[in-house]
Amino acid sequence: MQTIHIAPLLRLTLDNDPPPDQPVLIDDLPPPDQPDRGVGRPLSGPADRGDGGPLPGGQARGGGPLSGWAVLVDGDRIEAVGPADELTRAYPEVRVRRWTGILGPALVHDGPLPPAASPRERVHALLRAGVGAVLAAYLTDPALRAAATRNDVAVLDTARPPTLTAGSRADLAVFADDGRCLATVVAGRLVHRRA
Repeated sequence: MQTIHIAPLLRLTLDNDPPPDQPVLIDDLPPPDQPDRGVGRPLSGPADRGDGGPLPGGQARGGGPLSGWAVLVDGDRIEAVGPADELTRAYPEVRVRRWTGILGPALVHDGPLPPAASPRERVHALLRAGVGAVLAAYLTDPALRAAATRNDVAVLDTARPPTLTAGSRADLAVFADDGRCLATVVAGRLVHRRA
């Protein structure tokens, strides 16, 4: 099933809009005025041109959101990342989800899983935080690894910056301005949505 996810898109480049065939990447370095939040954490920066005025079209330098863009998901893969109006015009019959927060790649969790009463609840705590992947080193308990697998959480041997690129696995997250996760999509499935 195809779905277009529309929200201001997490953007971490300092130049103009990336062309539609280029990936939108999570940068592993925070803007100079913000502390490092760790691997896979969404980073954002000031939305200005250097003179205090906003950039055209809601764009932001230093990692702010890129408005008017969307991600087309087909099954468990990202089919396209591009301007929302172009994607909705090209795919008029596709389900459209409009989110109120900032859309970006799901996070990579690099550390022990949060404590909870069961392996399932430990994995669900990650999903509620916007996580789509975890390092294998933290899934040594077979029950915990099975819970992650059942929920389609990607298990990685090494940390990598999460990306939004055509052809990659559809792991997305939507974050509010205060950092709360509003929704998590793992392998194309909506697995968490804050009421």
